[in-house]
Amino acid sequence: MKKSIVILGPTGTVGSKIAQILINEGHHVTLLARHTEKLEKYADHGTTIVAADVTDANQLTQAFTGADSAFVILPDNVKAENTRAYQRQVTGTLIEAIQRSGIRYIVNMSSLGSHMHEGNGMMAGTGEQEVRLNQLEGVNVLHIRSAYFMENFLRTIGLVKQAGINGTVAPGDHAIPMVATSDVAEVAASHLVNLDFTGKSVHAVMGPRDYTYAELTGIVGNAIGKPDLAYVQLPVEKVREVFLGNGFSTDFISSLIEMGTAISTGYMNYQKRDESTTTQTTAEEFARQVYAPAYHQ
Repeated sequence: MKKSIVILGPTGTVGSKIAQILINEGHHVTLLARHTEKLEKYADHGTTIVAADVTDANQLTQAFTGADSAFVILPDNVKAENTRAYQRQVTGTLIEAIQRSGIRYIVNMSSLGSHMHEGNGMMAGTGEQEVRLNQLEGVNVLHIRSAYFMENFLRTIGLVKQAGINGTVAPGDHAIPMVATSDVAEVAASHLVNLDFTGKSVHAVMGPRDYTYAELTGIVGNAIGKPDLAYVQLPVEKVREVFLGNGFSTDFISSLIEMGTAISTGYMNYQKRDESTTTQTTAEEFARQVYAPAYHQ
C-alpha cells in the first residue's frame, strides 16, 4: 500500500536520497524546503513541492495533516547568533505542527552522540530535540542516530586540491563510526513506509565499522591517485578564521568546532554496534563511487 509521506530537508545529503527512494517506489511524497529550485525535477512524478520554512508552524501543520509519516530534521543555521536558541525554536515549531496536524509517525534525523546534552557541539541540540519529541503523547517517534557522514569528506576537497592535504579540527587517530548517507536514507525510508515502530525508540546507523580520519583520508587518497595523501589536524583558530570569512556566526562556529575537537572524548562511540546498527557501504566503496567522481568533476 502506497503511503503519504512528508520530507523535511529534501535537498540535503540524506533527505534527497530518501526522497528519491520513496518517489521511485511510487509513494505520494511532499517535499518541504525553503528553496525549491533543486526539487523541480520531481514535479512530474506526482510529488508535492512546498516552499516552506521550518520555523513556520502553519506551513508545517498543513503539510503534516493527513500524512502517514514524516521525516524531520534539525537544519543548520550558519547565521544564527545563538545556535541553541535557534535549535529550540525549530524543535518547538515541529512539536506544535505535529500536535496540531494529528500525524502519528515521525522519523527524526538525529546523530550519534545525542545521548549527551553538552560538550558535543551541534549534537547537544539534536539531543534536546530527542527529549522534547519523546514527550509527545500518542505519537510514535523513531530517532535515527546516524554515524559521522562519509560525505563530510567532500567538504574538504578544495583543501586537498589546493594544499595537498586533508584536514579538520578533529584528531586524526581516534576511530569513530562512519557511514555513507545512502545507507542512512535506506534505513529511514524503510521506517517511513513500513511504520514498524511504536512509542519512542532509537535506531543507530553506524556504517560497516569505525574509521579514523587519517584512515579514511588514505582510502580516498588511493581512490583519486594520491596514495600519500595525509590527514592534518588543523589549528582551531585558523579554521575559525576561515569560517568567519565565509559568513558563519561566531556562535555557530564554536558549536561546529566543539563537535570536532571533542570526538576524542568518546561521545561518538557510545552506541552499541550490532547487526541492527551496522550497514554495508564501506569507505572504499564510498571513495570509488562518490568521492572520486566529485573530486574529478
